[in-house]
Amino acid sequence: MPMRDRARWAFAILLSMALLSAPAIWNRFPLLQYDTGGYLARWFEPYLVPSRAVAYGLMLNIGAPLSFWPVVLGQSALAVWVIALVLRAHGFARPGILAGIVAALSVFSTLPWLTSILLTDIFAGLGVLALYLLLLRADRLRRGERIGLGILIAVSVATHSATFAVLFALLVASGVFSLLDPHRLPLRRVGQGALAIAFGAALVFATNAVITKRLTWTPGGFALSFGRMLQDGIVKKYLDEHCPTATLVLCAYKDELPRDADEWFWGSPLFDKLGRFAGLDPEMERIALASIAAYPLLQLKTAAIATARQLIDARTGEGVVNSIWHTYGIIGRYMPQLVPQMRAARQQRGEIDFTMINRLQYPVALACLLLLPLIGGFMLRRKDMNDIGELAAFCLLALLANAFICGTLSNPHDRYGARLIWLAVNVTALAALHLYEARERLRSRSIVASPQ
Repeated sequence: MPMRDRARWAFAILLSMALLSAPAIWNRFPLLQYDTGGYLARWFEPYLVPSRAVAYGLMLNIGAPLSFWPVVLGQSALAVWVIALVLRAHGFARPGILAGIVAALSVFSTLPWLTSILLTDIFAGLGVLALYLLLLRADRLRRGERIGLGILIAVSVATHSATFAVLFALLVASGVFSLLDPHRLPLRRVGQGALAIAFGAALVFATNAVITKRLTWTPGGFALSFGRMLQDGIVKKYLDEHCPTATLVLCAYKDELPRDADEWFWGSPLFDKLGRFAGLDPEMERIALASIAAYPLLQLKTAAIATARQLIDARTGEGVVNSIWHTYGIIGRYMPQLVPQMRAARQQRGEIDFTMINRLQYPVALACLLLLPLIGGFMLRRKDMNDIGELAAFCLLALLANAFICGTLSNPHDRYGARLIWLAVNVTALAALHLYEARERLRSRSIVASPQ
């Protein structure tokens, strides 16, 4: 590559990273959220907490000596790398297009807020795109890039059980598609994706073993499902019908249970009194499973509603507030040298407001979500646009899987939708770019063919 082109690429990459790090730079400290402290504490507290991956906690602790800036820069660099690979795989390997797409995503999507925050959420979308590239565009990648994507998939799996579930669902769907059309998607590529996901699962066990000295998965499955059923009124219905004959601790407190899952897990004195997750996990699992058997139609109805809600719950900034006392406490306890910088940040001074941001980004997100099936349906029927159609279909499937997993098995939250909705914005931008270039090619041909 000529030196001039190298300079252009270097400028585009650095500009893109700066754009994706802009919220943290403006804030003067990486953004924090309710859950950040739970990840940080895993290195110092030798027990597991539901949905707080040890693997991501280790990443945060590695970046802590430099005020977590290596984490923000690493997340931004990974996002730029994956977006650049997607662009190249679709014939848009130009530095100006990379900078333009990242700039558009920085303004119109949640992406820069995901790369600038100390949370696992960025790895959900990057994991989806990495799996897409490995399965459907591997022939357009170098060997080292395929290995790198496999490592990224494994790390993404290790950072959150919901990300693992979404990628596994995509892998299963890809396996079915491979059986139907092995020419388009060879089974060996599905095997490579499975190997990367399996390596990620092994990484979960390995990092958890570092902390707990035993092989175990990160907890949180049935307890979070119990929370969704509690919020939907199913737990109260079950306890009313089965107490006091059922030998359940919660029978004595069934009229005191809150109807909000977040309040139950993170703000209920009763939950604390009964031993939190350690004390109630077996009983919550028992009630969740029994409720599925007792009320299958009600479960289907509430699951469908939760999935639909989660699909459109995708506003930017949930939990990025100045009252995250647990996270403040963890940083103050284990990293007191960072407290002055943290307290001086705009977030901690209450200067971040997502109202105007969501007035722009949320309608764009919903519009792009509605466009995804149209883009997929239209472009899959066009041979010259088939690859963009496959990307649209893959991302739509990821969004649907995420909505079911997070909405039904946990509880609908804007944060869960926001971590993937930028994929819809990205696909829409690529489809528009593809249509524009196709139109320009036709126009050039007509000019050449027209009589002089």
